[in-house]
Amino acid sequence: MSKFYSAPLSKTQILNAIAEDTEIARKDVARVMDSLSSVIEGHLKPGAAGVFKMPGLLKINVVDKPASPARFGVPNPFRPGETMDVAAKPASRRVKVAAMKNLKTMAG
Repeated sequence: MSKFYSAPLSKTQILNAIAEDTEIARKDVARVMDSLSSVIEGHLKPGAAGVFKMPGLLKINVVDKPASPARFGVPNPFRPGETMDVAAKPASRRVKVAAMKNLKTMAG
């Protein structure tokens, strides 16, 4: 049965709530959460699948952003008529989390 929480739970409170709801020992719940964390990490590391799906809840995606070169003399959007220089940015990996149908339904 779902409960209403008026404030975000801490990690300890989440573990206690799951342990109470499932009647599983808190240390076993903690082990499951740690295992889930390592499974997600295994999906998102460089060279891995790059996608982790928790069926019905969420999808975690890694997006590889290529490096962008420095640009000079770019029109300044905040001060029309002036130009500005834009610094180069190195390549990066970004994590995107998308809500799936059941999670969207939970939010109302």
